[in-house]
Amino acid sequence: MNHDQEILDDEQERYLGDFKLWGRLLKFIIPQWKWVFTAVGLAFIITGTSLMWPRLAQLAIDKYILNNSLPIDERLNGVTRIAFFFLAVIAVGFVANFFQVIALEWAGQRIMHSLRQHLFNHVIRLNLSFFSAQRVGRLVTRYTNDIQNMYEMFTSVIITLFNEGVRLVGILLVLFWMDWRLALLLALTFPPMILITWTFGKLSRQAYRRIRSHLAGINAFLQEAVSGMSVVQIFLREKDVRERFSRLNGRYFEAAMFQVRVFGIFVPLIEVMGSVALALIIWYGGSQILRHYMTIGVLTAFISYMRLFSQPIREFSQKYTIVQSAMTSAERIFQLLEEKDYVPPLIDPVRIDGIRGHIEFRHVVFSYETGRPVLRNISFEVKPGHTLAIIGATGSGKTTIINLLERFYDPQQGSILLDGVDLRRLEPHWLREHIGLVMQDIFIVPGSIRDNILLDRGLSESEIGRIVDLSQLKSLVQSLPQGLDTRIGEGGMDLSAGQKQLLAFARVLARDPKILILDEATSNVDTETEMLIEQAIRAVMASRTSIIIAHRLSTIRRANQIIIVGQGRIVEQGTHEDLMEKAGLYHHLQMLQNGAPFAHEHVRYGS
Repeated sequence: MNHDQEILDDEQERYLGDFKLWGRLLKFIIPQWKWVFTAVGLAFIITGTSLMWPRLAQLAIDKYILNNSLPIDERLNGVTRIAFFFLAVIAVGFVANFFQVIALEWAGQRIMHSLRQHLFNHVIRLNLSFFSAQRVGRLVTRYTNDIQNMYEMFTSVIITLFNEGVRLVGILLVLFWMDWRLALLLALTFPPMILITWTFGKLSRQAYRRIRSHLAGINAFLQEAVSGMSVVQIFLREKDVRERFSRLNGRYFEAAMFQVRVFGIFVPLIEVMGSVALALIIWYGGSQILRHYMTIGVLTAFISYMRLFSQPIREFSQKYTIVQSAMTSAERIFQLLEEKDYVPPLIDPVRIDGIRGHIEFRHVVFSYETGRPVLRNISFEVKPGHTLAIIGATGSGKTTIINLLERFYDPQQGSILLDGVDLRRLEPHWLREHIGLVMQDIFIVPGSIRDNILLDRGLSESEIGRIVDLSQLKSLVQSLPQGLDTRIGEGGMDLSAGQKQLLAFARVLARDPKILILDEATSNVDTETEMLIEQAIRAVMASRTSIIIAHRLSTIRRANQIIIVGQGRIVEQGTHEDLMEKAGLYHHLQMLQNGAPFAHEHVRYGS
């Protein structure tokens, strides 16, 4: 497991401005413009209905309730008409609010679906080097927490802020129309509110960036701890794991409490400013009533509008934290989308008709890190239908050769040719379609044995039966109650290491590639299973160009050519008979595996 990071991932990421973020988000919002505009149109209806309530109350008070010049019956009828009209306005507002929520939920789900799919499509194009440098929990956080934060912003925040913004403008216009002096007095409280909100915005963004950063660290640690629980318990590392999680959890708690303190100061300040504005209205409006310059109904309407005015401010304060969280999530998502660590697309990709499987490495130099080459001037050739075996100590570059052949990476110098064509000119998908790889660690797809063999390929039952026979899986399949439809992997039965290897050979036969790569395919299995794997190897290697990486030298004696790699260079090269006659490193290794004494202690990889 990785050690605790002093500076977590997002604290190392650069800040993206809000305008830039919204510009990128528009690409996903525009396709849903009909639903968005529907919600915006309904917002004006909702705002209009809410602004009518204080005006109706003013009419009821001034025109009927306090108007002693009218007969009592006429005053009662007038109040009744206003009350019924008030109910009608409430009903219209309710219907408009209902359809606005539906439109927003639909648009929000479609926007997030598009963004999530776009993000996943981008990530699966990235090179293996990107995933080697990333923590799984960090990437999972992007697809779960961060996407969910943005969804909440679109569905419950953005339109709320728009509704309240329209309401604020409407209230100001009505207030200036009713009494511009009182409205101007009220406007004196706006600058302090704007300053408070701006300050809160900066602190809130900082707080949420820290919260998301520490949450990603917790997710990454939990993923590592759970997946490696057997190692934790075997080596009695429970105390160390608890302490490390406690540190991560403590950092997350501190970041969350900082956000709580910021929010705890902001909300009371806004309430205080609202109370100050209300006091100004009562003071000025009361003096105007005493001088008979204003009616009680107007003052009542003003107080009602002031309460409506403070409501959007409170909504802004409550929703603003969600917006800051969502914008922080948007920063993280778009920074991931800016990753360019992938094989550059080809302008005119090549596909070879009638592929023969002729492989050639010409003076290949490659390094994962600058200044630390893994392969140094590697050159070899594998003729069509022949088998090449590669031997080397751990870290000598064997797997790197395979990664370059699969074109997970490109060499910094030299070239790799397939049937005389540079791999950099070939379409990667087509290339990997014609290369079958059997690794030491086999990935099992949760599903049936049939699903794991076919991997969405369409083959007839007779073809599947032939593949099961050739891959030596027949006895296993026959012993299972549901045969090929038996579920394996997560949620199903587990297979042994040898059975997984045989399953991998079945996958290769289902693809029928022209080139076969075996990377430690016979390691960590018992003798009986190794015999079955040897039979499966003979079946899958027939008429194919093959490359075998193995520590067990017994599995490579049939190879047409053997190369020994040490410190990124080819140390020895030839057939089994030629290398045994040379009495060099290969001969020394054969003697060691056969139990002979250390006759050549000075011989080492790369010496």
